[in-house]
Amino acid sequence: MENKSNKFFDIISDSSVRIKTGLVLAVSLLIIGFIDSYFITWVVLGIILTIAISESMKLFQIEDDKIYYYSGALWLGAYMLPNPQELIFVALIVMASVLAYSKSIDKKLFLPLIYPTASFLFMFALYVNFGMLSLLWLIVIVAGADIGAYFTGRNIGKTPFCPTSPKKTLEGVAGGVIASTIFGIIFAIDEVSIWGAILISVVVSISSVFGDLFESYLKREAGVKDSGDILPGHGGILDRTDGFLFGAVIMFIMLKAIV
Repeated sequence: MENKSNKFFDIISDSSVRIKTGLVLAVSLLIIGFIDSYFITWVVLGIILTIAISESMKLFQIEDDKIYYYSGALWLGAYMLPNPQELIFVALIVMASVLAYSKSIDKKLFLPLIYPTASFLFMFALYVNFGMLSLLWLIVIVAGADIGAYFTGRNIGKTPFCPTSPKKTLEGVAGGVIASTIFGIIFAIDEVSIWGAILISVVVSISSVFGDLFESYLKREAGVKDSGDILPGHGGILDRTDGFLFGAVIMFIMLKAIV
């Protein structure tokens, strides 16, 4: 029993910087959630998106800065439309048309539009359609999956989950899904039944795992350890939001189907 206790405190000690950064982020998100301003939420998500695009360009090895203009135009449109997520399809059609007509667009620019821009549009659409509590619910589910997987994996993880992320274990993933489902039930929005909350929590937590795997794949392809260094102990914005980028899309679609 003492060895397990010591191991737990060793994990906490080793992760002190990560935990402190996580706490600062959590408090910041709670403040934004409490204010619940449409404009402030749009601005904050837009700033985070801009940093995420910068990091994704490094992962995709893109040097064309025109992506900032395209994404900026999309984000401006997102502020004014009731269904921001639909803009990504318009952007892809416009870019494909320009590419076919003039052949003047770098085809790689499609990549940052899909990841992470499309996911941020769905995240903002989640807020627009279902309110701040739905965003906080998403955060709780994904954070629960991440924290649960981390501590379960460090304590009892033995079975490798995927070659893309060698440190991730099947036990850790299972622990993360269980933890996020419990938190997801507790913090579910009122419009969803208990069974709907369970279903959404499970599916979103699993999708967040694969969001993390996808970013790990991109980093391996680019030969880097982290997408950036803006967050001490966490790496870059994409390192911290990878699970949300997949989870937001899945949660939005499921809420549209259930509510």
